[in-house]
Amino acid sequence: MADIRETSLVHPAPVLSGHGLRLRVWDPESETDVETWLRGRTEPEFRRWNTPLILEEGLDDARESLTAHVRGAVDGTGMPFCVTDEATGATLGHVSIGAISRPLRTGRVGYWVLPEARGRGVATRALLLTVDWAFAELGMHRLELGHALGHDASCRIAERCGFTYEGTLRGAMWEADRHDAFRDCHLHARLATDPRPEGQPWAPARNSGASLRPGRNHEAWHPMTGT
Repeated sequence: MADIRETSLVHPAPVLSGHGLRLRVWDPESETDVETWLRGRTEPEFRRWNTPLILEEGLDDARESLTAHVRGAVDGTGMPFCVTDEATGATLGHVSIGAISRPLRTGRVGYWVLPEARGRGVATRALLLTVDWAFAELGMHRLELGHALGHDASCRIAERCGFTYEGTLRGAMWEADRHDAFRDCHLHARLATDPRPEGQPWAPARNSGASLRPGRNHEAWHPMTGT
């Protein structure tokens, strides 16, 4: 494994396969990826529970937002994966690790699933695959997952993926479609030393060349403001 102090997280770009899924890095130069990103992040259910820093309304906004996410992979502070069906190649959604702190080896996970792919366990499978990769290949110590109060589906995903509920954070997320009001969120977390979720098989990553070691990036965890 390469030292993250000397390499980005996308060279070579990791491709993760398992649980019937294939995860690859999003491409902001791809019109298809930009259009899918826009569709996923403007869908009503997504906007009900998430308020992104950039409230995408068109392709230009989506390209700016996606470019910013991929930039995190280049500078070692995040990794945005496009979730696809391993058999058909169809795009199903998104899973990511963000807010990476190299000294603490911590990060925050997020995900969303396109409407037509819901009800098939995509978020659970994608998150399991990503978490396995983060602990085994990046050497991460702790991953956090936050969701707005009332988002029961996200609570169930967290539990299935071995994330322990740790409490409620007051005013830690923006209200839906607003940057001037806040709401509470639940915090879940999983440590590398925690037992694997019962009944969840190991699914190794493929083509990953990055590792996470304490380095020059001293960014700390910050409140959750949407994925």
